Amino acid sequence: MTLRGKTALVTGSTSGVGLGVAHALAAEGANIMLNGFGDAEVIRGIQRDLASQYGVDVDYDDVDLMHVDGPGTLVEATHSRFGSLDVLVNNAGIQHVAPVETFPTAKWDAIIALNLTAVFLGMRAAIPIMKGQGWGRIINIASAHGLVASSHKVAYVAAKHGVVGATKVAAIEVANDNITVNAICPGWVLTPLVEQQLEERARTTGADIAEESNALLAEKQPMLQFTSPDAIGTLAVYLCSDAARTVTGSPISIDGGWVAQ
Repeated sequence: MTLRGKTALVTGSTSGVGLGVAHALAAEGANIMLNGFGDAEVIRGIQRDLASQYGVDVDYDDVDLMHVDGPGTLVEATHSRFGSLDVLVNNAGIQHVAPVETFPTAKWDAIIALNLTAVFLGMRAAIPIMKGQGWGRIINIASAHGLVASSHKVAYVAAKHGVVGATKVAAIEVANDNITVNAICPGWVLTPLVEQQLEERARTTGADIAEESNALLAEKQPMLQFTSPDAIGTLAVYLCSDAARTVTGSPISIDGGWVAQ
C-alpha cells in the first residue's frame, strides 16, 4: 500500500470520477477527505464503506468551492484534521451547454469559478504545506476539452484549457520541491450522470442503451469504449507513485483516442 499514512483530499468525490479516485487512493492506504454535494446519509455511507473496506480514516467537508475562500478553507481543514496533506485531487466541476451568443453570464461565472478558479486556489493553499512536508502530488482532473474544443461548451472548454495551463505553471515552479503537478484528461467516462443521459437518449430515439452508447462515443472517440472512474483512479495512483516522480506538468489523455485525431 504505497500511500499508507498519507492524506488525500479529493474534491467532488461523492460520486463519479472523484469517488473512483477516492477508492483507488484509499486502496493504497491513503486517508481520505471527501468533498462534494449529495444526500447526507448517502455520503455517510460512502465514508463508512471506504473506511471499512480499506482500513483508512475518512472524513467529509461540504465547503462550497465556488466561494473564493472555499478551497483554502478545505485545504486547511484537511491538514488540521489529518495532520498532513500529501495528495490534492482537484476534480469538482459543473457543465452548461449553449451557443456562445446565448451563453448566460451567470453560467460562465459559475463554471469558471468551480472548474478553474477553485483549482488555482486549491493549489495555492496546498503547495506551502507540501513544501513543508517535502513531498506532494497534485492531480488536476481536466478533460479532453482541456486540449481540444467542442461547440456549445465555451465556458467548460475555456476552464479546462486553463486548468492544463495552470498545471504546467505550478509544475515548473515546484519541480525541485519533490512535488509533481499533472492533469488527467479523460474523454467519455461512464458516470451515473452519463448513464442517465444514455437512458434519456434511448427513450427519445427508441434505440437500446448499447446503440446509444456507441453513437455517443463515436461522435468524438475512435475507440468505442467508455473510460471508467476506476481507471482514472488507477492512473491517479500511478501519478502518486515513485515510478512517476519525474512525470510533471503533463496533460495525460485517457480518452479512447479522442485527441489523437
